[in-house]
Amino acid sequence: MPKISSKWTCQECGYISPSYIGKCPECNSWSSLIEEVVYKKLPKSNLNSSENLFSSAATIDVQSVQRIKSFDKELDNVLGGGFVHGSLVLLAGEPGIGKSTILLQVADYLSNKLKVAYITAEESIYQIKLRAQRLNLDSENLLLLAENNLETIINLIEKEKPEFLIIDSIQAIYHPELESSAGNVSQVRECANKILHLAKSKNITTILVGHVNKEGLIAGPKVLEHIVDTVLYFEGEKFHNFRILRATKNRYGCTNEISVFEMKDTGLKPISNPSFLFMSQNKDPVPGSTYSAIVEGSKTIIAEVQALVGGTAYTTPRRVVNGLDYNRVLQIIAILERRVGFNFSKHDLFVNLVGGLSSCEPALDLSIAMSIVSCKQDVIPSKKTVFIGEIGLTGEIRQVNQIENRIKECIKLGFEQVVIPDIDTKIQNSRIEIFQAKKILDVIRHSLTTAQTISKPKHNCCP
Repeated sequence: MPKISSKWTCQECGYISPSYIGKCPECNSWSSLIEEVVYKKLPKSNLNSSENLFSSAATIDVQSVQRIKSFDKELDNVLGGGFVHGSLVLLAGEPGIGKSTILLQVADYLSNKLKVAYITAEESIYQIKLRAQRLNLDSENLLLLAENNLETIINLIEKEKPEFLIIDSIQAIYHPELESSAGNVSQVRECANKILHLAKSKNITTILVGHVNKEGLIAGPKVLEHIVDTVLYFEGEKFHNFRILRATKNRYGCTNEISVFEMKDTGLKPISNPSFLFMSQNKDPVPGSTYSAIVEGSKTIIAEVQALVGGTAYTTPRRVVNGLDYNRVLQIIAILERRVGFNFSKHDLFVNLVGGLSSCEPALDLSIAMSIVSCKQDVIPSKKTVFIGEIGLTGEIRQVNQIENRIKECIKLGFEQVVIPDIDTKIQNSRIEIFQAKKILDVIRHSLTTAQTISKPKHNCCP
């Protein structure tokens, strides 16, 4: 007879208390603890198991284990070279971002050479089939199941023995031994542990779909991210067609790789050169628009930074930032006021990273500053220029990493000039003009002396 007890679990962070408290001491949220009934079972002794033995690291052969390649080389790069056998991957993202779409494409591709099972706890198998037809996927060899009872899922998996498993989603399935509803912190934690044991013991590569809360974090306990081997975030704006797949945790590869996709009627299509997505479609240069080169893993992306400076009608001017670190932009504004001499106390400032891209890389500092100065002075550089560099509080231009790769990307896209930090070794390239600067004031003087002044249009007033 199992022992019955109760506990109080915080639905925000997973903190467990033996009794009710109004405020969670872990995350400081109010009224977030709910009571859960726990059935304690006596553990079975496993001392005589022949599997619980130490193995010498020298005898373990990993060369013969091949990774599972997906339908896209860029997706494999994010995973560190492909899916690892027996690994547990968590894919998280906002609703409607394309999580189920990309997983159905992966499942359809792998079903031609592996036994793949797709378990949906939120849709019916007919809805999955309709989506596959819309995406022009064959999916004849794909096993589909609509079920949210974890015990039933495990029994069917042990019977079918698939090599690749997809569960959509971890917040929609439940364990019948727990009285709490699906999506509860205890349910998510228990279901994730059961699936982890299943994946490791049966050597099944498993992907879990995770929901995100209103703060953009994965819904459920933080331990969910610790349990899995890889955490992938699917990012993007609903009003743009591109999506970014980013690895925030990867036990089998680096965590700074990204993959860019474009959402089309036939599904997600990989984009090998994403720089064109984040550059302006306007061929004529305008004040307040500059370019910078950011590095995401092994990719170098040319991104456009736009700034708008206008008079304010309020006592406190507005500062609006999209796609960039808000506090870093405020720091750059303070540097321009203190080290250069500008006065923005009576101006509203709007700074945007074009295309819905988000980045906090310090190499964007110089481009942000030059966009603000360009709009404030109503001038544009005479040459197609890329600004790369971090700005210190004293106004110096600090060095950034992978400067050679950034310059190569600028040459590839046809830029005429690149402004970089002044380092000990001079960088020269016959295909592009390189200007190395030590201070932000040097960059402004160089850009403004070779800049084109834009005449303001005259507005005809109504009589």
